[in-house]
Amino acid sequence: MPKLKTKRGAAKRFRKTSTGYKHRKANRNHILTKKAPKRKRQLRGLDGVSAADVPRLRRMIPTKAR
Repeated sequence: MPKLKTKRGAAKRFRKTSTGYKHRKANRNHILTKKAPKRKRQLRGLDGVSAADVPRLRRMIPTKAR
């Protein structure tokens, strides 16, 4: 059986936690001048991955993620 390869794009975007996966929130990359400070503040940090997407992530990142 061949080796399981990790999807490198997914490995860079998601991190494994003890309870699931986490990812960076969208809409905080550019064109920030028109966005309210409250909105930008709430976009900080990481968010959990939906339970419906976890099986797909497990297939994309079969080995231990960082």
